[in-house]
Parts: sequence; structure tokens; C-alpha cells
Amino acid sequence: MAKKIDLKDIVQDALDSSIHQISGSDAAFLYAESPTSPMHIATLNIVEGSLKYKDFKEIVASKLHMLPKFRQRLLSVPMNLDYPYWVDDPNFDIDLHLNRIKLPDPSNWKTLRSLTSTIFSAPLDLRRPLWSVHFIEGLDEIAQVPKGSVAIITKVHHVMIDGRSGVGIMGVLYDSDENEKGKKRAVPMPYDPEPLPDELSLLLKSGYGFLKNPFKIPKTIGETVYSFIKNKAAKTLSIQKEFNSATYPVPITIFNGSISAKRTWGTAILSFDRINVLRKMMGGSINDIILAICAGGIRRYLEERERLPMQPLVANVPISIRSKSDTKMGNQIANMMIQLATHIEDPLERLEYIQEQTMLGKSRHNAMGAKTLAKMADAVPFGLANLAAGLYIKYNIKDLHRPPFNVTITNVPGPRGLLYLNGHKVVSIFGLTPVVDGFGLIIAAFSYNGQVSITTTSDTKTMPDADKFSRYIRESANELEALIKKAGKKKNTVQKSGSAKSKSTPFFAALKKYFKENPTLQKKYKGQYHLEISQGATTENWELDLSEEKAEIKKKKNLNPKVLIEIEDQNLYQLYKGKLLLEELQIQGRIKLTGSKANTTKFMKLLTAFLER
Repeated sequence: MAKKIDLKDIVQDALDSSIHQISGSDAAFLYAESPTSPMHIATLNIVEGSLKYKDFKEIVASKLHMLPKFRQRLLSVPMNLDYPYWVDDPNFDIDLHLNRIKLPDPSNWKTLRSLTSTIFSAPLDLRRPLWSVHFIEGLDEIAQVPKGSVAIITKVHHVMIDGRSGVGIMGVLYDSDENEKGKKRAVPMPYDPEPLPDELSLLLKSGYGFLKNPFKIPKTIGETVYSFIKNKAAKTLSIQKEFNSATYPVPITIFNGSISAKRTWGTAILSFDRINVLRKMMGGSINDIILAICAGGIRRYLEERERLPMQPLVANVPISIRSKSDTKMGNQIANMMIQLATHIEDPLERLEYIQEQTMLGKSRHNAMGAKTLAKMADAVPFGLANLAAGLYIKYNIKDLHRPPFNVTITNVPGPRGLLYLNGHKVVSIFGLTPVVDGFGLIIAAFSYNGQVSITTTSDTKTMPDADKFSRYIRESANELEALIKKAGKKKNTVQKSGSAKSKSTPFFAALKKYFKENPTLQKKYKGQYHLEISQGATTENWELDLSEEKAEIKKKKNLNPKVLIEIEDQNLYQLYKGKLLLEELQIQGRIKLTGSKANTTKFMKLLTAFLER
């Protein structure tokens, strides 16, 4: 007997607020999936000591309720007329997502890297929750890792997460306390999902969403046009040179062809403090140093194969638009295009070129607006976007035009301290990322516990020797470090012989005078603020103490700040003289504030009031 259709239940399903639709930016990762391009992110975590599989499974099971999407699957709207929906999977079984294997002999780093490549190359089942974990035992011959340690390879589809939310997942599954071993774990929360929604209810839900917001697409287009006009006006008024794909065409490289299904990867591990010292000596950001190191490795790799283009390669550098308070999973990223200066032989000149590019790129990104960029993705009808992606891959349209960029380089800040699993220390974390036709190279920098792992993901056709490329990354870092330190010593010698003074000293003299003339402001901006003024190889520290009756502004040898402001001497001087705008320095990342949101906001208001006096 045929099942009776209950229209009341169908309408109720259509209005169910617990069923969430994926966003346009998430959908981009879904319909980019192909037989040679599974679109998942992975981490390889090496855990010290003999962690038992039973304990690991219990830990994951006890925390699944904190990661709702790990028990949800995607359900497509009939005929792909709209974006799919996240729904609870009534058939969820944790044993279908956890895999226990032993590392084959010889149980060394090379074998682990090969096994990881094989696991990473396999696609996830789109009919189930989009994640899997491989628990690999018997790491017996890896240097600096105790015998019997385990490796944990976690794969999560990119439709679920971006880099920042992936770090959040890590914070849920792992502990920051080594004393968790033997501690009684919480009983897994009950999971009682509803049956899968009817196809008709999904169609009704999509139609209801359109009726609620019929002007979504024209509104987004209007906002985009406004931002575009504003961006054009800013360019007309700007005296800085702008990256233009017509003036500087993106070259076609060996990284921009069709890819194979088997992944290759390699990693270089660098000290975070080492990179930060170079950043302080040269100014700019940590990301600038990482881009310059990667550019050096890319230049050598292509030069060795006699495939180095005359034009500089262009990197796609993802930027998180996720606020610090946003803990939701999903993708909240925009993209910045940076010329990597691979046409410049000298590493220092290359770094300076990249620094200029990142400043311009952040300015352009801000002019358009990250939120507008994100809205643009949601404005594209899913059916059209899905069709376009399919045609692009099927007919190799990438071969008919220059690529928009050559390589993706992403930098994800990870946990600063150690992580543990049932009391066992996580030794290292490596991030593997998806590649697609036309873009066969992606480099992911991930910081953890004072280390930065720069992991290269490619395929056997594009870069069969990814381990050699990683060696070039390490050598590029060594070369850049030697040149920066050599240049810093020369600069420091010149400064000492000439008794050079800080250019920003007049700023602090004027600030003292400002508070003397306006004593009532001290209460308004009450607090202690420390400024670290970089002068290349040396730094000068100042303390602004507004906690007492009288404002104290003085030099200080040792800082123990609640609020730290880092800025270059030259930039602070230019800011004081009105030749640079505070907003401009913020956009370009040339002023860095560390501390609570309330205190850093208070300091920025103080600085703005002083500059506008």
C-alpha cells in the first residue's frame, strides 16, 4: 500500500528552522569536487606515547554533541534548484568514520608520508557526514618521536569548515591539560535524529526562503556596484601603483595544468620565534616573511627545471573575515592576490616587493569590503554556479585563458601552547589542503607551540617531488635570514656611529603636552599602554601610564604589558606628521595591538583623539 502523503508534515518540515542551508561560499567547495579533486582538508597529528584506540574512540564519541555537523549530512534539493541543506543523519554510526590501521614497515617518516598521501587522495562519501579519521599505530622509526607513538589523520570536507573554524574543532577534540589521562570521560549525549525531510518539503523550504527575501540578489548586486565605484574612486585618488592583470599578466606555469588523482606533499618546520625576529627587523607582518620564504622556494624549483617565467607568479592569499567572537563552522574567507616577485633574484629585494604588494592588496580588499565579497557568493543561483563549474572542468576551459593566479598560500594561526589527547602530547600538526585542475599547488603554513609547519600539497603530475620542494623552502628561509641579519648588523653599526635618534620622539613629547593641557582625559582613557617601537635591528620601549593622578609617559627597559602596541619608528613619525592615516596603517597591518578588546579599543580612541586634536 502506498504511503499516504501528509501535507501538514511536509509544510512543517519546510518551516523547520533546525534544517540549515549551506552558503554560497560553502557551495563553491561542494561543486568543485571531481574524481581528481576531492575537496576536503586534512591534518596529520603525531601524538607521543602509546595512546590506546579504545580511549581515542571514547574521547571522540563523548564530544560529538559539541560538533553538530559531524552527525549531519547534506541533502540536495531536487534538480539542484537551490543550495543543499544540512540535516541530521538518522543512519549515523561512528564506526563508519573511524579507521584503525598499523603503519607498514619500515615504520618511518617516508612510509607515513606515503600512507598519508594515499588516505588524503581518497574522496569522502557525500551521502554521509563529511569527515573521517584514521588512527595509525606503530610509529617506531621516526626521529624525535618516541617508539610506539600514533598518527591521527583527520579529513573534513571544505564545505564544512575553513582554516579558522578547523582550529576551533581541534580545540574541542584535544585538551590543553596533560593531566587528563585516566580522567573519567562524559557519557556520549543521546542522539535521536528525525527522519530525513521529504524532497517536496525541501522544495517548499527553498521557495519560502525566496519569498522571504526576493530582493536578495538585486540588493547584493547594488551593494557590490557601490563598493566597486568606491574602490575605483579610491584608486583614482591614490598615488600608489596598483596591481593590474592587464599590465602585469599572470604567467602560465607548470602549476596551472590538469592534475592527477594521487596527492603528493612535503613539509618544512621552522621556528616561529625565528620568523618573528626577521619580521621585527624588516617590518611588515609574519605573513610577508612566509610569502617571501615560499617565493624563494618556488623560484628555485622553477629555475632548476628551466620553467621560470619572466613575469612574477601571483599568489592567492585567503583572508579570514571571521570575527574573533564567531565560533560557527563553515567558510568565511575572502581572497587577496599578491605578486610573489619571483622575477627578482635578490631575496631582500623580493621581500620588500612582497611587502608593498600586501599593503596594496589589503587596501584593495578593504575598499571592496570582505562582507560584500562574501555576499556576492550567496547571490549566485546554485543551479547556474553548479552548471558553470561542471562545464569548466568538462571542457578544460582553463586551457583557453590565463589563470587568475598561480599558487595558493594560506597562513593559519594555530594553538600557541601544547595540546594533549588523554594526557599524551601532540608533537606536530601538519595541514593538507585540496588542489584542483588549473591550480595544482597550495602551500599551507600552520603555527603550533612555537613551530610553523609550511606544508606543500600537490599531485604526482604537477609536483612528484614535493619533499624536494620542501627542502627548497627550508633553504630559502636560511638564505633570507642570513641576508636580513647581515643587513641589520650594517644598519645597526651605522646608527651607532652616527648616534641616530628615534624619529618618533617628538610624538611622545607632544603626547605629554596633550595630557598636561587636558588633564580630564586621563580618567576617560585610564589604563597602562606599552609601545614597542621598531628601529630595524633594535627596538625602543615606551610606557603610557594613565592609572595614576598624573599621566606618566616614559621610556622603559622591560615590558610586562596588558596592552602592547607594535609599530615601526618611521611609521609612527609619519602618522604623527599627518603623512599617513591611522586607518591606512590598520588596513595594511603596520600597527599591531595585543590585549583585550576593551583596552585596545580604548587606546585606538585615545590615539585618534590625539591625532585629530
